[in-house]
Amino acid sequence: MEIKKYLKAQKKEITEFYVYSRLTTKSKNENAKNILQEIANQEKKHYEVLKTLTDQDVSPSQIMILLYTIIAEVFGLNFALQLMERGERVSSGFYESVTDSTEALKMMEEEREHERKLISLIDDKRIEHMGAFVLGLNDALVELTGALAGLTLALSNARLIAMVGLITGIAASLSMAVSNYLAAKEDDKKDALLTGFITGGAYIFTVLILISPFFIFSKAMIALVFTLIFAIGIVAIFTFYAAIAKRTKFAPRFARMALISLSVAVINYFIGFLIKKYLGVDV
Repeated sequence: MEIKKYLKAQKKEITEFYVYSRLTTKSKNENAKNILQEIANQEKKHYEVLKTLTDQDVSPSQIMILLYTIIAEVFGLNFALQLMERGERVSSGFYESVTDSTEALKMMEEEREHERKLISLIDDKRIEHMGAFVLGLNDALVELTGALAGLTLALSNARLIAMVGLITGIAASLSMAVSNYLAAKEDDKKDALLTGFITGGAYIFTVLILISPFFIFSKAMIALVFTLIFAIGIVAIFTFYAAIAKRTKFAPRFARMALISLSVAVINYFIGFLIKKYLGVDV
């Protein structure tokens, strides 16, 4: 059983050697490159030490190497480093569990040092715009899921709901973008225009995803079900990203955002029912 643990750790170390080596090429900062290469070399050394204990060669996980490379390309080096930092904590915990080995103790301390160095590399420039993105995404989720739920019962016609939702969404996204730009301008932020663009962009992106089922399905209720599923999916993906980037807990944040969006949708659904009943609207 012990040999299996060492082989698993050995595979992790050689995989991380290749990952850090790849990430080195993604950074434009010379100091960051040097630190990443140093960590990569130490991971290779850890692999060699473990090899003396297992007396076996282990191949790296090509899937994990490719995955981290794609993550760095799509979500940025900072996000990839945050994920790697979590991996370093796991490695440190493993070596702590086998403290009878002098080499294991040394590698444990090196893994902890890796974690500290990775944290120092994390540049918050991409993350600092997350507030603007959250504003656009959260408002679109809450407002549009609620509006679409109300419109579904009030109008019943999927294409008509899609058209109204799209017009409402575009108008709201422009309003959000301008409002956030003006707020940033008032605070003398240099990137006020970018802040407004990010907020509006996040809003309209969410709008397009949420109304898409109403263009696909002819029955409004089926479209609404898929809209709510998409809304939960968006919340889950973004919450995961935010939890990694800001090192917060996923579950409470996800539960809060999902509950708010669904609650507003339910309330607006009944508002649509009341409007249809008392105003006599039947489309």
